[in-house]
Amino acid sequence: MVRLPGRGGVPIARFDLVPIASPLHDAAALETIVGRYRHVVDALGGRLVDALDPSGPPALLFVLTGGTEHRILETWDRTLRRGRFVTLVAHPDQNALPAALEALARIHQLGGRGRIVYLPDLDRAGPLLDEAVRDLTVDARLRGTRIGLVGEPSDWLVASNPDPAVVRRVWGPEVVPIGLERLYARFSPDAASAADLVSAAAASDRSLGEIDRAGGIYDALRALIDEERLDAVSLRCFDLISVLDTTGCVALSELNDEGLTAGCEGDVVSTIGLLWARLLLDALGWMANPARIDVDASRILLAHCTVPRKLVTSYRLESHFESDRGVGIDGTIPPGPVTLLRIGGEELDRLWLAQGTIVPTDRSAGLCRTQMTVEVTARDALHRVLDAPLGNHMVAVAGHHAERLGAWWRRFVAPID
Repeated sequence: MVRLPGRGGVPIARFDLVPIASPLHDAAALETIVGRYRHVVDALGGRLVDALDPSGPPALLFVLTGGTEHRILETWDRTLRRGRFVTLVAHPDQNALPAALEALARIHQLGGRGRIVYLPDLDRAGPLLDEAVRDLTVDARLRGTRIGLVGEPSDWLVASNPDPAVVRRVWGPEVVPIGLERLYARFSPDAASAADLVSAAAASDRSLGEIDRAGGIYDALRALIDEERLDAVSLRCFDLISVLDTTGCVALSELNDEGLTAGCEGDVVSTIGLLWARLLLDALGWMANPARIDVDASRILLAHCTVPRKLVTSYRLESHFESDRGVGIDGTIPPGPVTLLRIGGEELDRLWLAQGTIVPTDRSAGLCRTQMTVEVTARDALHRVLDAPLGNHMVAVAGHHAERLGAWWRRFVAPID
């Protein structure tokens, strides 16, 4: 049986499955039902348990029979009601599905969130349960995440400055405010070596001193990340130009490449988008400005002065576009399928998604350094950007993932009808 490593070498199950049945049903018949799925649960790294442990791994309630509606509601109210998502697993027999439908409808009426995973046959049980566990795991990880907001959101982010309480309630992460003065105190212009960054670059018009200063931001951020036990950061980066005579573009690129989500301009909303894509899709995203839109050609051009180096085939080191100071990254993102996403709304419960293809683009001198043109599959998606925008920055992720992202968002975040 697959197990995740635990503290002190003690195995921890990937998930718990809690059977719920009516006392009217025959115990032997119930054991037969459980036994039918036991090998599937074992193969996925789960365990069958008698009761739900709120401090344990993600848990699913296995509805074995009808007549269990009140037991489901009692379990939810006792252990899951406070912000926890409930997953009901139902099989084709013993009126399990009708009971799950009735119980979940009541949970929704009471303001809870949840879904039913219906297992129509044994062959499909594994993939369906696996996806449900992955969904719960992402939710749990988001709710255990600490996002460091280093400095306030940039002044121009008038629609991307959410209340930390909303972030916590809707998406789960805790926003940890960190004053820029703490970053300044940890900054050293000679703290980082530029050798790797320079040697891998196709070209550079920046001096080693300028590149070392940019690397010093990485060291300062890394110190704050370790001190505050952060899982992600969003940096008010433009203030660095006037105070430290450098930019955060290189530091944010390095952090993302290392697996720690890092966003620009104090944009917590887009940082959540990057983090969500990383957890749900195991994919590295790019945060950028939608700089140009051609609705007739169904094309959008994205641009920004930082990009994870793992996403590009080559890159040049240039100045930061708006200030012409510090170090920006002009990367070449290869052609291929891509998904664009944007979270927004006062309650952060709205989502814009579009799929498309990255196509060759002529580099413009009037935009941020890294540029990417996407030919969007659904033209109305670009109409929606112009008619009802959710904000400036977008997140781009390689591959077509709109269905997966949309399904997770509808279950865990979108307003319940």
